[in-house]
Amino acid sequence: MGHSKKKLLNLVDGMPAFPPSVYHILKLTADINCAPKALVRVIDLDPVLTIKLLQLVNSPYFGLSRQIGSIRQAVVFVGINTIKNLALTIAPMEMLSRDTLNTPFLEGLLSHAIAVGVVARHLARRSGISEVESTDFFVAGLLHDFGKIALHRFFPEKHAKALALASKKQIPLHVAEQEILNLDHAQVGALLADKWQLPPGCQASMGQHHNWKHCGDSAVLDCVFAANIIAKTIGVGHSGNPVIDHHLPPEVEHRLGGNLSDLIGTLGDISGEMHKVQLFIHSWQTDSPLNPTEPT
Repeated sequence: MGHSKKKLLNLVDGMPAFPPSVYHILKLTADINCAPKALVRVIDLDPVLTIKLLQLVNSPYFGLSRQIGSIRQAVVFVGINTIKNLALTIAPMEMLSRDTLNTPFLEGLLSHAIAVGVVARHLARRSGISEVESTDFFVAGLLHDFGKIALHRFFPEKHAKALALASKKQIPLHVAEQEILNLDHAQVGALLADKWQLPPGCQASMGQHHNWKHCGDSAVLDCVFAANIIAKTIGVGHSGNPVIDHHLPPEVEHRLGGNLSDLIGTLGDISGEMHKVQLFIHSWQTDSPLNPTEPT
């Protein structure tokens, strides 16, 4: 086994697993005939997840006119798919503490990830995807760069060098990561998505968001790929990648029904939605950072 491959596997093994309740939720909701009672029963057995979900459902993001006091009520008001995606959002984001987010790179990266999620959901709605299913696109966009967070936490000095190298040479960050670390964030993201048994759309977005040739395989990847470029072009957040493409591949333009300028023109002002999502994410983060050790 090569050194970089071993390092990659050690890194992924060192990342925390999702709570068992989240796996159970994913398994239940994969069945279109999932019974709400079964979902409520699973979540009610996880008091921490229950509190987090109720906190989010009652946040300004949803703007509900009444207080939701139980998971049963939450399922009724926001739906099974939204509950699934909230659980999917909570699990990885809990790995970020407030202290971690105070680093300039991760603050910028979180803003970028939120922008990609918001834009990906907009593109999905524009493509005729239902409102319920469009939240899948939001989560896939939110998580697409999670491999960078893993690299930044496990190899902070080397990843800082990769960021500096990308900036100095004006090369894509994943190229600089390969030069410094012999692996890149998309490789890490793909393995993490597999380890966490995430839905196919999330797996594609975390592992293939730089590879447009795979976009045709997944509507989610199409939207996340384009949203990633749009977020950089309109300058929301910072992904650490100094290279910005100013066009979409013709195949992606065809499937999404417009070129980069056309799609940006349909966005309108996303600052309000960005602000709501930022409040939504910061509303439940705790001061209990995980403390992984750097794998050898």
